[in-house]
Amino acid sequence: MTAGGPSARPCDLCEAARMTPWFHEDDICWVAECEVCAVPMVVWREHGTDPPPEQREHMLRVLGEVAGAVIGDHHVDPVMRNIPDHFHAHARRRWRL
Repeated sequence: MTAGGPSARPCDLCEAARMTPWFHEDDICWVAECEVCAVPMVVWREHGTDPPPEQREHMLRVLGEVAGAVIGDHHVDPVMRNIPDHFHAHARRRWRL
């Protein structure tokens, strides 16, 4: 939840609306297709930008497993562009020339 009490609107990632296909879900994170990028994206279930190291490692490992199965060769992009206050990361296709 965002700061500001019960009347504050949670961020889009906190709401976790199932608007695109989901590939994984557990107590720490979920992985779904990013609505904007159409690639797998892992999202921390807690609102914040600094997950504990063991949870961050877990999330990136899960994202890597999903991305390998869904898009193949990839790299992890941890830059939080559109929602900078909630930890998430995208798997991007690795383009070869």
